Amino acid sequence: MRLPRTVRVFLLLACLVLVRQLSVAATGKFGTVSFPISCSSAVRPEFEEGIALLHSFQYALAASSFSHVATKDPQCAMAYWGQAMALYHQLWTWPDEKTLAKGHEFVKQAISAEAKTPREREYINAAAEFYQVNRTMGTSARVAAYSAAMANLYHRYHQDSEAAAFYALSRLAMDHVGIEGARMEAISILADLLKRKPRHPGAAHYLIHATDTPELAPLGLTAARRYAEIAPASAHALHMPSHIFSQLGFWQDSINSNRASMEAAAQATLTGVDNQSGYQLHAMKFLEYAYLQMGNDRDANRLLEEVSENPGIARVDIINDGSIMRALYLIETHDWEGAARLPVQPDAVPLAKIRIHWARAMGEVHQRNLDAARTDLQQLRSAFAELQKDGSNSAPENAESLEVEAWIAYAEDRKDEAVERMRTATKEDSFDINEVGLPASEQLGDLMSELRQFGPALEAYKATLKVAPNRFNSLYGAARAAEHSDKPELAKSYYLRLIATADTRTKRPEFRLATAFLGEPRK
Repeated sequence: MRLPRTVRVFLLLACLVLVRQLSVAATGKFGTVSFPISCSSAVRPEFEEGIALLHSFQYALAASSFSHVATKDPQCAMAYWGQAMALYHQLWTWPDEKTLAKGHEFVKQAISAEAKTPREREYINAAAEFYQVNRTMGTSARVAAYSAAMANLYHRYHQDSEAAAFYALSRLAMDHVGIEGARMEAISILADLLKRKPRHPGAAHYLIHATDTPELAPLGLTAARRYAEIAPASAHALHMPSHIFSQLGFWQDSINSNRASMEAAAQATLTGVDNQSGYQLHAMKFLEYAYLQMGNDRDANRLLEEVSENPGIARVDIINDGSIMRALYLIETHDWEGAARLPVQPDAVPLAKIRIHWARAMGEVHQRNLDAARTDLQQLRSAFAELQKDGSNSAPENAESLEVEAWIAYAEDRKDEAVERMRTATKEDSFDINEVGLPASEQLGDLMSELRQFGPALEAYKATLKVAPNRFNSLYGAARAAEHSDKPELAKSYYLRLIATADTRTKRPEFRLATAFLGEPRK
């Protein structure tokens, strides 16, 4: 039986008294780093903890550690460097003008403190390259300038583990701004570093980011298995392995990872260590996706109810992320009636509006309410235009709009047009497992199955499973398409994978059909 929220919060707070008492002595729970500095010996442990926190993207806590170091030892130049680096979220958000100016001031303080070693001065100079005052300097130029400076430092101090980690991270940032070749260099450096320093948080963390694609994910599995053990006090470290687990379709591993991350984030928020509602919400999205791929709709739905209970969560996040999660649940479970009734959120950001109106239109078209579907399609297009206007998306067409158009064409017996629109959607689709969305290629498989063109349907499901292994609906779709294509052995292999992947408690009819095909009693 599930306890009431008030009781759960009370118990959690009671258990967290000890966490609050021990939070100051968390050194070692964020990984092991060695960063020699010329500052007072009294501040070195806290400085290294700041570095470990930085490696796990615990930016607020890292900034706090570096600030404490600067207070205790005002002549510690590297403390100001650390505060500047805590503002540069290399794989996340780009710093605005105010943040760049603040980082520049920290770098000036670091330079003024006159670091005592050439190595320290090179770290500071690298940060200065990024935070230089130059209004005409674009994103790529700043990222490249910093990475070039870190390259010199890395090659000069080749045995410096921190130089290797931070340089590799700078190469990943280069990859994020579209510079080819940077990712593979980062993977090589990080794999070597993880071998030499098996408890280094940056090596494991950045290697997961570097290999976070369907093709490269196997190269990140060792790091994924290790990272949570390296930094067990970091909510982000507990979550990150699920990126690799999701790419590989290891759903139970992903569930375990994100449950632990949610608990750690809630602890940090409730004890006042740091508001980590964002970390918790991110883990919840991955957890929902994993539940759905196992057919565990009950726990996925229960999770949706808990979004608003996330300690420290802002109303805007409930509106946006809560709606995105609800839309995904309804489409994944084919609850067309529920999807059609999904509440419109006028205050939502464009991305959330796209998901809301996409889900509503999908529900409406499957219920043959085509007028309503067209209305939501228009709203979907308007939201996409908003997204393009603010520079968040430069794609010429929106995959979700194309998918809705395809299903409307199918409903109106314009079959060739339906297929053409859906195939176009697969080309425009930017599906990424980390966005916890729905692949257009899977919908192409669904459409071809509806048209009883099972050969093309099977190919579409196969294509989906290459980029999204062990998706529940694609495994079932591939099995059914193979069965209708007179390929019983292939159908059997997909049904077996579905049964092996699914939660045996699932109530989905696809699971029952799979067991019936295989002639196996349900467990």
